[in-house]
Amino acid sequence: MKILVSGASGYLGGRLCHALLKQGHSVRALVRRTSDISGLPSEGALELVYGDVTDYRSLVDACFGCHVIFHTAALVEPWLPDPSRFFAVNVEGLKNVVQAAKETKTVEKIIYTSSFFALGSTDGYIADENQVHEEKYFCTQYERSKAVADKIALQAASEGLPIVPVYPGVIYGPGKLTTGNLVAKLQWKKVDLVKDIFLLERMRHSCKFLTWLLSSLEQAGLDFAFPFG
Repeated sequence: MKILVSGASGYLGGRLCHALLKQGHSVRALVRRTSDISGLPSEGALELVYGDVTDYRSLVDACFGCHVIFHTAALVEPWLPDPSRFFAVNVEGLKNVVQAAKETKTVEKIIYTSSFFALGSTDGYIADENQVHEEKYFCTQYERSKAVADKIALQAASEGLPIVPVYPGVIYGPGKLTTGNLVAKLQWKKVDLVKDIFLLERMRHSCKFLTWLLSSLEQAGLDFAFPFG
């Protein structure tokens, strides 16, 4: 199976490339010319293509011959001097992925990494697949962009596009030590080994969950939330 991973130089995308290769898949990683690719598998094991989700033609070229697209590319900063960048990447980028998949006749499934921010406030109750953002209040422009993008994904699914949105919460693991004070608390006294095992297991959990979605087209059109990964 030929798989395209957008945002492959990112924290989740890079580790997803490793997991997919380990399962025996042929993986094509979409990265920008300026991307730090030091965390990706060595050349030969991975096919690198250069482009950007905001550049439609480069995205179509990257999709050529692929059966599955893992769309993990996104701007996830809490704030940017130019908030329109969130919409250029997170919204227009997804539109481009959807259109490129339609143009690429080999694509059988898109697995889209949304965000739990796209679900909006739950007001204390446990969200399920029926949860949607009410779009009354937004904490950040990032949240607004993901809520808008989510509607695009769900609309595409309703029109028959085999797209599966997933809604991760906080993503953490080895090499990512900036998620609030969570890791700092785990470093208290002599728990470094426990911390390392814990973080490694959480990232493994995320990758296993995402790769499980490859198993069948039956999940297309459904959405999945997992709070930590």
